Amino acid sequence: MQPCSNLAFALSALAIAIKLAPAAMAATPPPLAIPAVAVKAGASALQVRWESGAREARFVITNPDSKPLPPAGWAIYFNSMAGIETGALDGGLALEQVGGALYRLRPGAGFPGVAPGQALTVAYRHTDVLNRISKAPTGPYLVFDDASATGLAIGDYQAGMPGAVPGAAPTPQAIYQRNALADDLPAGALPPIFPTPRSLAPHGGQLRVAAMPRVTAPSSLINEAALAHAIFRRHFSANAGGAAAANVANANANAASAASAASGPPLRLELRPIAGPSSPEAYELRVDPVAGIAIAGNTAAGVAMGLQSLRDLLPVEASAAFDLPALAVSDAPRFPHRGLLLDVSRNFQRKETVFRLLDQMARYKLNTLHFHLTDDEGWRIEIAGIPELTAIGARRGHESGPVATRLEPAYGSGSGVDDPHGGGYYTRADYIEILRYAAARHIDVIPEIEMPGHARAAVKAMEARHRRLEKSRPAEARRYLLSDADDRSVYKSPQLYTDHVMNPGLESTFTFIERVVAEVAALHKRAGVPLKTMHVGGDELPDGAWEKSPRAAALMKRRNIDSTAGLWDYFYDRVATILRKRGLGASGWEEMGARKVMAGGKAKLIPNPVFSRRGFQLYVWNNTEGAEDLAYRLANGGYDVVLAPVTNLYFDMAHNASAEEPGVDWNGPVELDRVYDFIPYDYLRNADIDPARKLGKEGLGDDGRRRIRGLEGTLFTETVRDPALIDYLTMPRMLALAERAWAADPAWATEPDGAKAKVLHRAAWSGFVNALGKRVLPRLDLEDGGVRYRIAPPGLMIEGGRVMANHQLPGLALRYTTDGSDPTMASALVSGPISEHGAIAVAAFDRNGRRGWVSRIDHP
Repeated sequence: MQPCSNLAFALSALAIAIKLAPAAMAATPPPLAIPAVAVKAGASALQVRWESGAREARFVITNPDSKPLPPAGWAIYFNSMAGIETGALDGGLALEQVGGALYRLRPGAGFPGVAPGQALTVAYRHTDVLNRISKAPTGPYLVFDDASATGLAIGDYQAGMPGAVPGAAPTPQAIYQRNALADDLPAGALPPIFPTPRSLAPHGGQLRVAAMPRVTAPSSLINEAALAHAIFRRHFSANAGGAAAANVANANANAASAASAASGPPLRLELRPIAGPSSPEAYELRVDPVAGIAIAGNTAAGVAMGLQSLRDLLPVEASAAFDLPALAVSDAPRFPHRGLLLDVSRNFQRKETVFRLLDQMARYKLNTLHFHLTDDEGWRIEIAGIPELTAIGARRGHESGPVATRLEPAYGSGSGVDDPHGGGYYTRADYIEILRYAAARHIDVIPEIEMPGHARAAVKAMEARHRRLEKSRPAEARRYLLSDADDRSVYKSPQLYTDHVMNPGLESTFTFIERVVAEVAALHKRAGVPLKTMHVGGDELPDGAWEKSPRAAALMKRRNIDSTAGLWDYFYDRVATILRKRGLGASGWEEMGARKVMAGGKAKLIPNPVFSRRGFQLYVWNNTEGAEDLAYRLANGGYDVVLAPVTNLYFDMAHNASAEEPGVDWNGPVELDRVYDFIPYDYLRNADIDPARKLGKEGLGDDGRRRIRGLEGTLFTETVRDPALIDYLTMPRMLALAERAWAADPAWATEPDGAKAKVLHRAAWSGFVNALGKRVLPRLDLEDGGVRYRIAPPGLMIEGGRVMANHQLPGLALRYTTDGSDPTMASALVSGPISEHGAIAVAAFDRNGRRGWVSRIDHP
């Protein structure tokens, strides 16, 4: 085994890189190639090292300066996603929680200081098991009491986990056995279109394509005509289609007519009713050796889906002439909602990053961006007339004093307000541009405004607004206030906040919500992209909220509300009314339509009858212990449901249990096969649940089945400080989501005989991973080489005196070395069993030479 290399992803705008200490690992992470940002002048000269065991951790603080770190008058601040035992420490120091996940280390009485050249070891404990590098402290900075408003970044910071929980990372042998559940298939046996279409009938013959096709389309399909040219542009010169546009968003009005100058086969695009499926995205695709290519759709969205299927038929490698197989495809999606959540609150992402993600979604026929715009750590959309929402709520950074002008640092954003992920928001023009970009790709954008919990950015911004106006315009100051100054409720959120909940006892809370809803709806109208529903949060309201608020108590008395559960119903009845006045549906997390009751001494969520026939659409993430069937119970109870189960579709979860894998793990890893194996209408069938616990669980009734609206992958971004990690965490898992959301249940999912189902599953899984490794991802490499999807570690096994190697995605090139060094593109190809001896290291490479995880095995 070899020491693991550096995990080179940036943890702050000040290039605070996490570097792993040497440890015996089964695999070495790939280079993520995320650029560091230069440390600014004025940063602290301190060197800080952090390392951990299972719960015990320590900082080693070295002072390389010529001046001592004094015995008093300073503090080191940092964020930690793992809870910390605060209080006095040995050596005269103390750890304190500042707020949320922001902590500080301070000297106390008897602390001697740190002399020049001296190193100080600070031991402490975490309340969480430290099994993943994402739990390491991030964003450390130094503050001196006599300059308390200034944070000095600690640029020389390293973190390692030599004492991480042993045995958690999958071994090369375990990976080999898992990979061996799929067969290596020849190219001719692979499904030609992805995701799997409803029906595909091969016809005799082929269509020769030796020049840009002659595209004809009505004016209503101008965007689709431009997409048709873009699909063929890699094979033929850009001007062969006349005025073909560079992309859908830039299609010019002459593209369809000018395309007649091309000399290739005809490509006809049309709108007409498609026999059978009623979906607006239904389409027919025909390739005929004589008549050419024809795509018809129920709507323009259907035509666009047909074009994406046509793209799959083109050769992976660019070619000046090729043959397309003659065939007929009739296709439509299984679910109307095929979505992806992007959280831009925890770590902000530029609009260009959003555009790029929308392009990938459109390519694989996803049609809904769930845009998580607000949360405790950031408000990311400009609202006219309420400047504090972005002036305060969209800025994070260190400050001192009682008057807040920003949110505190979170997720390693550090002390400076100029951190590009801690700070930032979309102007109204930005948001309109995103809406139009998405609409051109037939993707709906559902904005999420979190409430009543997860609302700290809004709560603190409106408190700042109140302070600004309370003397000059007291009535206006109270207009949008979200918090009761006399509230003494005691609660704590999972993110450790105690001051982040909107108060329903204030009429100003609903005035605020109404204003935000009106402004967001107006932006959609200006974009020409009408808003149909708004996601209004509802998750993780902590126990204890509102219980000691005088304003909430007064409301409860006036309305004869006997519990905070009744207060919840009152809150969302008001919110739904606000939405309904603007013609909008109400969407939210599962708690919005659930009620907590006690059953057998345990808390249980049941469908809330108050809203069950109000048309609420619930996004159900919780399928963990006790709530495995919650989504089905809610659907059977009258709610429309989008399935977003944490066990299968949370893409912020790490791929596996290796401590080095990016992502979180609060509900365990989500490997590619866990996404693929999800059965939307019967997910309890193959879930990892004790059979005894399946007893009494509820399945879908006929009405409940009709209420399953679709699937959604979820990317919360607590650990995502760079767009490269968006690629890494979503791809190729997004492809399994696309298959499961578009295509009908595969035969293995409905086969009652377990042995037969296993055989069917192997055949289907083999087709899926071979298609990804040999067609889908290579095409992505060559068409858009910037998508840095995860390349999994190879599996390795010694059999018969030779090293056997395989990969999750057959078709990716494997290369190896025998001296333990990381393979490169110059290393030998794995073409069969490896007979050489030594420290064998194997890695997979994409078509552009990018290396994935390195697996290692000793072969004496």
